[in-house]
Amino acid sequence: MVRNRTAFQASGADMGAGRIAVVTGGARGIGLACAARLQADGARVALWDRDLERARKSASELPGAIAISVDVVDEASVAAAQRETEAKLGPADILVASAGITGPNKTVADYAVADWRQVLEINLTGVFLVNRALSPGMAKRGWGRIVNIASIAGKEGNPNASAYSASKGGVIALTKSLGKELATTGVLVNCIAPAVVKTELFSQMTEAHIQFMLSKVPMGRFGEVAEVAELVAWLASDRCSFSTGATYDLSGGRATY
Repeated sequence: MVRNRTAFQASGADMGAGRIAVVTGGARGIGLACAARLQADGARVALWDRDLERARKSASELPGAIAISVDVVDEASVAAAQRETEAKLGPADILVASAGITGPNKTVADYAVADWRQVLEINLTGVFLVNRALSPGMAKRGWGRIVNIASIAGKEGNPNASAYSASKGGVIALTKSLGKELATTGVLVNCIAPAVVKTELFSQMTEAHIQFMLSKVPMGRFGEVAEVAELVAWLASDRCSFSTGATYDLSGGRATY
């Protein structure tokens, strides 16, 4: 049974009070910024990351946060992370699926099959597995918010980034499908398609590719992780109540549809 939306109306930090948020890739970058912003709204946060040492360091800077080791492409690892989170904090009300890699910057003709498979596994299958693991409990409890981090590359396709673009396009389609499936359950599923946001992922890209992406942004600057986190915070709250299966651009004017 879906809970009455008005029962949750509040403002400021009260919006997330008492809720449990899982953030994959939460040790750094966009994931960490989202975790900090959700905590500011009153949520208790679990940072899911394969770099447990870095996740623990990040969690130590967020009062009440915990670090959980996970490999998002391994179904058993995701299940174990879910059990540990529920034992320490409780069942997840919010999921932010942020874990991802860029993969090499090469043409399709030069792209190694092993690299293709790794990018698709982490960026798409990993998102599928965490959505699949956490959404049934949210639906059973009658409230939940899932925010998947896609990319403008998933809508437009970036040259020399075919695997990344394909994986993020898949995240957008997955979000639309799951959003429709859960539309009457009280669980909203949306995704964000940022343009270039400066994070540690830049170390995986060539300078030429970074400059290409920047040249496509009419505002002429990189996005900030805090700007992504603000949109995530809205999508993860009761303030968002009539949107599901949607893709929200955060592109500095790059997106044209």
